[in-house]
Amino acid sequence: MDFSGKVVLVTGAASGIGEGTAKLFSTHNAIVVLADIDGDKAKEVASTLPADRTWARQVDVSDADAMTRLVKEVVEKFGGLDVLYNNAGIHQEGDVTKVSLEDWNRLLAVNLTGVFNGSRAAIPELAKRKGCIINTSSVSGMGGDINMAAYNAVKGAITNLTRAMAIDHGRQGVRVNAVCPTMTATAMTKDMLADKETVKHQLDRVPLGRIGTPEDIGKAVLFLASDYAGFVTGVNLAVDGGVTAANGQPLYES
Repeated sequence: MDFSGKVVLVTGAASGIGEGTAKLFSTHNAIVVLADIDGDKAKEVASTLPADRTWARQVDVSDADAMTRLVKEVVEKFGGLDVLYNNAGIHQEGDVTKVSLEDWNRLLAVNLTGVFNGSRAAIPELAKRKGCIINTSSVSGMGGDINMAAYNAVKGAITNLTRAMAIDHGRQGVRVNAVCPTMTATAMTKDMLADKETVKHQLDRVPLGRIGTPEDIGKAVLFLASDYAGFVTGVNLAVDGGVTAANGQPLYES
């Protein structure tokens, strides 16, 4: 895959899946804009990449005006936009009786409205260059989890928003897909993965027998952004080591 001359905007690029994916795009010669609410950390990551085709920007994806300005700035600086990776997100545990209204609204604002804001700002520019959008959904957007009602709700919405945007904008030449990771080793999951019992329970669900990495997810994003996926749109691609292949029965004989 060669993304030479392609302009890629990655949100949530200062850490985790966003950082790993931004670095992969750079390795494959893309011009990469690393956007994150933590602007200093985004600059730190950008400093490890080629200076002539890397740009770090501070942005809150839940702010529609800020996302519109960011897309405008990217187009003015680099001449266009080819790929938007809507990756920024936060996590919230709890059932509906335990999640506060404030936390519910913040989760929707970042994880779901952030995708809406970025996509709405970018689609007119992507249409000019037959570009694409990739969203970060989750296996939690394909089925339910215990004690994660709000997170399941927003990821389920992203899953179906991906399909809707693919239908709405396909005739403009804009493809829209999503990756759906399972538990992945990032700063967001660091505390959970420090618990041996949690890791054991996770691995019991994964046919490939390991925890995913940001690079695992990033490689799937690059595929969806590439010409190899030129006839692929509206897909929510499970990147989960086989978790969603199971029907709920135990994976291994006792």
